[in-house]
Amino acid sequence: MGIPLRQTEHLMLDTWNVVSHMDLLHEMSLAFGLAAMVLLVLLRKFAPRLPGVLLTVVLLTWVSYWVGFAGRGGRVVGSVPSGLPGFVVPDIGWEQTKSLLPAAFVLAVISFMEAMSSCKVIAVKTRSPWNENQELIGQGLAKIAAAFCQSMPVSGSFSRSALNLASNARSGLSSLFAAGAVLLALLFFTPYLYHLPRPVLAAMIILAVLNLIDVGALKQAWLASREDGLAGILTFVVTLAFAPNIQNGILIGVIISLGAFIYGRMRPRAAVVSLHRDGMLRDMARYNLAPLHPQVGALRFDASLCFANASFFEDAVLKLQRESPDLRYILIAAQGINHLDASGVETLRNLSSRLRQSGVTLVIGGIKRQVFDVMDRTGLVTAMHQANVFMTEREAIDSVISRIAPQGEIGHDVPRQREPMPTGSRSRAL
Repeated sequence: MGIPLRQTEHLMLDTWNVVSHMDLLHEMSLAFGLAAMVLLVLLRKFAPRLPGVLLTVVLLTWVSYWVGFAGRGGRVVGSVPSGLPGFVVPDIGWEQTKSLLPAAFVLAVISFMEAMSSCKVIAVKTRSPWNENQELIGQGLAKIAAAFCQSMPVSGSFSRSALNLASNARSGLSSLFAAGAVLLALLFFTPYLYHLPRPVLAAMIILAVLNLIDVGALKQAWLASREDGLAGILTFVVTLAFAPNIQNGILIGVIISLGAFIYGRMRPRAAVVSLHRDGMLRDMARYNLAPLHPQVGALRFDASLCFANASFFEDAVLKLQRESPDLRYILIAAQGINHLDASGVETLRNLSSRLRQSGVTLVIGGIKRQVFDVMDRTGLVTAMHQANVFMTEREAIDSVISRIAPQGEIGHDVPRQREPMPTGSRSRAL
């Protein structure tokens, strides 16, 4: 019989201790853990309608009692206090409330993030809707109720949620049934839980959590976006490193994700474009296109123009000007700009003035109506001159080319009559 190792507060360290001290392995504990895994897998595969978790617990608890598992050095649940906690009104004053409020807020945010992560995974697997507002309200009410029952702050649990899903629970009634079962167990059945082996509980949690690990999702996130993939991998590694205190990993994961999100918004795609044979403005480098005209450069900006990326947008426009000294017009293809804030307005105003001093006219085309409304209210349309602001990209191209080149020089249709620009700051959105 092996000598049990001292358990630490870190899952990875405990795992390493187990692997590096295989000579101290308790054979009977291993047998109970493996037996629980085999039973759960077999019952799930061949008898999915039966309560596999309950049957496994009852059977192996009886075996534990019969073979004297606890007396042979095995870890069991042991004595569980029976009865219900008393109802007590918390005795706390205003000064105590002020001192506890910052820590309470952090605990509430972290517990909600932990529950939110498991809820999202389970919602995807069960293809069921999930309302984060209801979850937040439910957690808040549960914490308030716990305060009157001498309880620690309560929250959703990743492992318990996984076990609930593995037991084929599909509705909120499962939580009510579980609460009723816990109530009955506390009142009448706590003595029968004494011989429940802890390896059996560990096996159930391991199998349940393994079902929620989706390596394919990490792969898809990496293929879709390097930032998302890196954030997912780092979150997984950090959470594993901090386990069982997974709230630390989740908090760091949120920070990494927000950082990746902000970084992506700071450096969006800004492509130099030209006219494709299908009549659309497309990436010159990707489609190997010739410039619109030696004196016309076009840039497409695929993001909202805001404070986070205004300087990046300005650098992209000035880079285009530096690389083509003969330019007289720079066309901004604004079809991808959905929002324009004060920083974006100021950047466009300054660029227009700066380029004009260099003999270059800034033209913008393909403006969405809500973006034009902002430009109109802030006087940007007047500053750029209304003749340089267009609702469609094709109108902008036709107007610029007609100013400097003979008709048909770039191989597109005869310039169409320009659609009148809306006037006034109360223009309706498209």
